Amino acid sequence: MATGPWLAGSAALMLLLVVHCRGLTVSPPEDLQVLDPGHLGHMVITWSPPVNMDSMTECTVQYQLEYFNTYRNSWSAIRTKLTTYSAQFDLMKDVRVRVYTLLGGPCTNNTMIMSANYTEVIQKPSDTGIMDTEIRDFKCVFQNMEYMECKWTRSPNTPAKSQLNLFFWHEELDQAEECPKYIFSRGIRRGCNFTEKPLPDFTDINFCVNGSSPQGPLKQTFISLQIQNYVKPAAVEKMYLQTGPDLQLELHWEPPAGSIPEHCLEWEVKCSRGDPVAKLLPNPFTLTSLSLPSAGRDKRRCYKVRSKLHKYCADKSFWSDWSQKICHTRRCRQRQRDFRKFVFC
Repeated sequence: MATGPWLAGSAALMLLLVVHCRGLTVSPPEDLQVLDPGHLGHMVITWSPPVNMDSMTECTVQYQLEYFNTYRNSWSAIRTKLTTYSAQFDLMKDVRVRVYTLLGGPCTNNTMIMSANYTEVIQKPSDTGIMDTEIRDFKCVFQNMEYMECKWTRSPNTPAKSQLNLFFWHEELDQAEECPKYIFSRGIRRGCNFTEKPLPDFTDINFCVNGSSPQGPLKQTFISLQIQNYVKPAAVEKMYLQTGPDLQLELHWEPPAGSIPEHCLEWEVKCSRGDPVAKLLPNPFTLTSLSLPSAGRDKRRCYKVRSKLHKYCADKSFWSDWSQKICHTRRCRQRQRDFRKFVFC
């Protein structure tokens, strides 16, 4: 724990900085601590009032807490009358927290003043574990908003006979829990399936993948995410292709069954004249039907569809797999135009 000069340009520039007011000196808080309750990065910050606050009965005391948000790569700041606060940190990076005292009320002529110094804590990441044995390529997919799967790749430096473990925590849990159902490949844990343990959306889910080996513990990996940003819709199964007297084609499809609201899906359609597949429309759209130009003299033209969540429903999303192709086949006969056949292929 250390004290340092207040930095101009930080979030503390909301009010005047005054060191002395009517003979008062504002001291920074004391006993700043960052406590780990075992929530895989969701930490509890506590501090104590300055010792000279007991005699200042006419003062109102607040605190300005600042912590470095490694997910945004910037400082976050809050003001509070409390002496505790919880925040999310990436435990693979430095945890940096500092707090100021704010004084107001009759003792300062109702002018808010801030301590010239702050109290700071910097915690370094744990160095426990064999070097370069952390997992690689951790990826979660919320399949059609029905169940979540997270998978990873072992480090090439992982010793033989190692065992990997996944733990997770969110605000509805008292303590971190272990993966309810591991995914195995050749007898090795490669992921976790949460079908039996649904996870809440629009809240931070913290994960930790650690492990053990005959040579000692493996390096830990910490991840925090919100599952609504990792949705992969199911592929479209029902598509229809119609034609009119002018030979214009109408393509229709039904959104996949499941929990995804239909208004949250945007679509992409591709057209092919055999192989290779060519992109029909450069931009996705939110309809479930599309008018297509006449196939002309083409004997065969095929279409397929895929979807993902629109940006107004999630920050990001995965594209679904492509649907099966539905094809238009034209058979030319003398002065006849109604010999069009629609097939899945």
